Amino acid sequence: MLGASILLAVAAVHAVFASPIESRTAYAVKETHRAPRKWTKMGRASGESILHLQIGVKQGQFDELERHLYEVSDPSHHRYGQHLTHEEVNELIKPTDDALDLIHEWLAANGIEYATYSPAMDWINIQINVMTAERLLDTEYFVFKHEGDGTELIRAPEWSLPKHLHEHVDAIQPTTSFMRAMKRSDLATPDPIPWPYPGLTNPKSPELKKVCNINGTTPDCFSTLYKTKGYVQKAAGKNKIGFNNFLGEIPIRPDTKQFLGRYKPNAIAGASEYKFVDIAGGPSQDTGLTPAQAESGISVEANLDVQTIIGMTFPMPVTAYSTNGTPPEIPDAAAGDPPGNEPYLVWLNYVLGQKSLPQVISTSYGDDEQTIPLDYAKRVCNGFAQLGARGISVVFGSGDGGAGDIAGNDASVCVSNDGKNTFKFIASFPPSCPFVTTVGATQGFEPETAASRPANSLGPDGNVHGFYASGSGFSEYFPRPSYQDRVVPAYVKSLKGEHKGLFNPEGRGYPDIAAQGLYFDIVWNSTFTIISGTSAACPLMASIIALTNDALLSEGKAPLGFLNPWLYSKGYEAFTDITSGVNGGCNTTGFPVQKGWDAVTGFGTPIFPEMVKLAGCKW
Repeated sequence: MLGASILLAVAAVHAVFASPIESRTAYAVKETHRAPRKWTKMGRASGESILHLQIGVKQGQFDELERHLYEVSDPSHHRYGQHLTHEEVNELIKPTDDALDLIHEWLAANGIEYATYSPAMDWINIQINVMTAERLLDTEYFVFKHEGDGTELIRAPEWSLPKHLHEHVDAIQPTTSFMRAMKRSDLATPDPIPWPYPGLTNPKSPELKKVCNINGTTPDCFSTLYKTKGYVQKAAGKNKIGFNNFLGEIPIRPDTKQFLGRYKPNAIAGASEYKFVDIAGGPSQDTGLTPAQAESGISVEANLDVQTIIGMTFPMPVTAYSTNGTPPEIPDAAAGDPPGNEPYLVWLNYVLGQKSLPQVISTSYGDDEQTIPLDYAKRVCNGFAQLGARGISVVFGSGDGGAGDIAGNDASVCVSNDGKNTFKFIASFPPSCPFVTTVGATQGFEPETAASRPANSLGPDGNVHGFYASGSGFSEYFPRPSYQDRVVPAYVKSLKGEHKGLFNPEGRGYPDIAAQGLYFDIVWNSTFTIISGTSAACPLMASIIALTNDALLSEGKAPLGFLNPWLYSKGYEAFTDITSGVNGGCNTTGFPVQKGWDAVTGFGTPIFPEMVKLAGCKW
């Protein structure tokens, strides 16, 4: 997926390991994970190809960190808002000395004498060739090719460790994970359904009619609809917001300036003021798109994110994280560019090493949960918990394919990855992680309804758009967190057996909340256009969370941090319940939209003044 060209530990550590053990004794299989559909094994990988192996060492006291996370995030607890420091989080999750010593001995026995570490030393990074990795893990690496875009990855669907290390190592990648972060965006198809299609409602009240319509939504519409209009920020220097860019996406400053010039003239300085943070060689630029970039269609997603966020939050400081993109081919040893590491871990290990971070971070990318091995998904999810414990709200879009299918309304891809090809709804990760806040999408006005667009529909821009429905689902990996116990079982019961067997009724349900996600006006390549998706709803919702944090910080209070315990206990009262609309996905009716929490729009869309009040601030 995303390659990393540099090691990401904050402080590179030279480690010369001693006391070697016999490395080829007592090996046993640690993990097996079937290659997902659409990945074809092409043959053995070259022994000289370079791998950047990331070894997830068992975290020392994650259970204790989780206890702290829920205490500081629960508004009924006396520790609410007392978030942990960078150092306190690292102290809780650092591995035991015994675990590190045993792993060091194993690496030394295989001739590996240099490594770098994550800040808490719970990830060990080594750069070795495939031949060495095959000996180290008693495995064979192959080249796999994706039938969609031709992406090639080096993977080992099964790998082993000495038996005494099994309890000390959670995951090693790249081995078994086939995750490919995908943008939440439009898909074009022929034979259009006329515009406007049923289910869209224009505003009726004079206030909204002035600024909102179904042909394209703008910051002025959002600030009026969700009642942030007129709010004056008081902590804009201290309060910050960030967003992620993967897959080579780059927010384009001249496009953003053009967008703000039309829709938010008083924020036009924001186009030059937002900050790039390049991770693992991630791209950034200050100029417009080159002809080659425009031809590739790059930066639609990044422009959507930055224009939405600045349009809603200026003059709040904005950080654009740019993590190195997925390689189109397998580099070799001469290229010196290790292929295929997962983007979330590369990004996580960077940000977890920073003492100061934005209080809200938005991400509009995800992939099928089943493409990621369980233990690895858990470790990435644990990284989001570490951020939450520090008071950072981590927000993800729920996907654009309705009921557990982020690829569109195509039943042929809704099958299990266990070799049985069982028809089922496919959950999305990271939205399925219980330590993030997941955002679904709505459309129309008075009332807003769940975002759902028929396949082959003609948009207001005259172009044909594909099937789109607010992503929804239940995790197969993560059990339902306790904060959902009041509402999710009742929702599942209300289904009366509909879609039984197609989803995990005991899993973490998502989304948690929702925001507008249809036909956002943006500028791309100096041209005004529209785009839809939870990739739009996510930065919009993140912006409103960030504005709520401004009110909190201006009164000397802590930011919202990990939002869900507050949201499910009382914060839901500050959201407009969405009770109509349709879902779909996997060529089914999908999940129903109904009163209260539902697995399409969560608790609904924000009412900013009520969020501020329920967060404990004056309005």
